[in-house]
Formats: sequence, C-alpha cells, structure tokens
Amino acid sequence: MRIDKLLANMGYGSRKEVKKLLKAGGLKVNGEVIKDGKEQVNPEADTVALYGEEVHYREFIYLMMNKPQGLISATEDNHDETVIDILEMEDQVLNPFPVGRLDKDTEGLLLITNDGQLSHQLLSPKRHVPKTYFAVIEGEVTEVDVEAFKQGVTLDDGYKTKPGQLTIVKQGITSDIELTITEGKFHQVKRMFEAVGKKVMYLKRISMGPLALDESLELGEYRELTEEEVTMLREYRP
Repeated sequence: MRIDKLLANMGYGSRKEVKKLLKAGGLKVNGEVIKDGKEQVNPEADTVALYGEEVHYREFIYLMMNKPQGLISATEDNHDETVIDILEMEDQVLNPFPVGRLDKDTEGLLLITNDGQLSHQLLSPKRHVPKTYFAVIEGEVTEVDVEAFKQGVTLDDGYKTKPGQLTIVKQGITSDIELTITEGKFHQVKRMFEAVGKKVMYLKRISMGPLALDESLELGEYRELTEEEVTMLREYRP
C-alpha cells in the first residue's frame, strides 16, 4: 500500500496534508525517513512511525453500540444527530456505517462497521438472519397474538410477514414481550402489533444473529467486538 494512502486512511489528514507531513521528514518506515508518498509499505510487516509514535494500520472496524433513542441510524443527516456523530474521531475516520437501521425512538443493539461484505451477509433477505427485540406493549398480549405472529400477520400495506416468534414475558394492562423476526421491513415490529390491534410503547433490540447486546454498555456507549465475536458473525449460517 502507498504510504500516503495508509496515512490518509488512518485519519492523519487529506492526501495533500499527508504530503506536507512527509516533506517535513516526520515519518519513518523501519527506522528510515520516508518523504515520498508513493513509497510502498506492508502494513502487516513494516514498522511505521510518525514523529516517534507508531502507526497501527487496520482496515476494518467492528463496533457494538447500545443505541439510545433520538439518534438516526445513518452516516449523516441534515436535521438529526446520527449514530456515527457520537463515535470517537479515531473511529469515525475509518468511515464505518450502521448495519441495517433502528428507528429513531428504538434502543439497543446496533452493529457499526466498514466491512461491506459482512454487512451484506447479515442484511441479505436470502439469509433470514434473526433479530430479537424486547418491547413493552399497550394492552394485554395473549396466546392468540402468539399464534397470529407464528402464522405471519398482514401489515397495513397488505404485505404478509414471515413467521415471528413471540414470547410473552409479562401480561397485564401493559405487556412485556420478546419477538424474533427474520426480516426488516420499515417499522416492522410496530406494524406487526398494530395488525393485531396493539401499540408498541417501548422497543429495544437485544440480539442480531449470534450477537447479543452487551448489557454492561450504557445507552450511547459502544465497544469494539472481540475477535471471537467477529469470527462468530462471519461464520454464522442461520
């Protein structure tokens, strides 16, 4: 990889700014000063240091966020703050994006990465990757609803959903439930409950495929996935 591309990718400035850094003689590769941006380096094998500080190159980033309400699941938005806006700058420079979307008022597990192949793998409709949500529902959820979801319900636009696995956690004037679905239509969980005459008051995603939300993450916090978690996602076959 060209050294100017490596530095630009790691957020050390635009190609033009990186050129100035190199001209100043602050960069060493394996102990030798490099001033030509076209010089090739092997990020895996060579030691790259800028003004004495080692530059650790990484191509991909994998983050798990406990998304709070009020943020848009997008890379940018003209009106609202996005999930990318709250990332540290060192994470933003790698140009990550959310894998799928959670509604503005929905909380919970959101995977953020710049690995397009993994994102496609998790979102492909052919894969049927299950997503599980916890929700508080206005009204009493019953076994009739459980059966209806098992068959698939018809949404307001006439679309019949694939079967959903509905579990009643607590029944009453409001009910706590868990719902696992394998597709991601717009506002799907809310619309599925509307189809059986009920309303979602609170919604939180707790898992996606084999990855479960780290409950130690406060709302708005995020962490990098472990190597085991990344491998688990890459090898996952529903």
